[in-house]
Amino acid sequence: MAGELREINLELGKPTVERAIKRLTFELHHTRSMGYAALKIIHGYGSSGAGGRIRVEARAYLKRLEARREIRSFLPGETFSIFDEATRNAFARCDALRRDRDLERHNNGVTFVIL
Repeated sequence: MAGELREINLELGKPTVERAIKRLTFELHHTRSMGYAALKIIHGYGSSGAGGRIRVEARAYLKRLEARREIRSFLPGETFSIFDEATRNAFARCDALRRDRDLERHNNGVTFVIL
């Protein structure tokens, strides 16, 4: 599965932020153990469009994991573009990202994690 992308929906079932982060932790470990190169997280952007708590907390959590080198990097959906250097670097690790439907959509309801 090297070079492949897995997708999960953290919004499914309308969990609390705490439950969503627990599920994210599990899914990160599970995805890595299955040999995937990247994980696409659907977390939504909040019903007001101003930013949901799951998105904010998930990205803060990923930032901590990145600082501890537990993940390589993460890409917010709103910067997921061929014009973004981090996105182009991610393509080298996971070619499937090039075919993702959210490329160039500036979707702040998703985040990509490079494992």
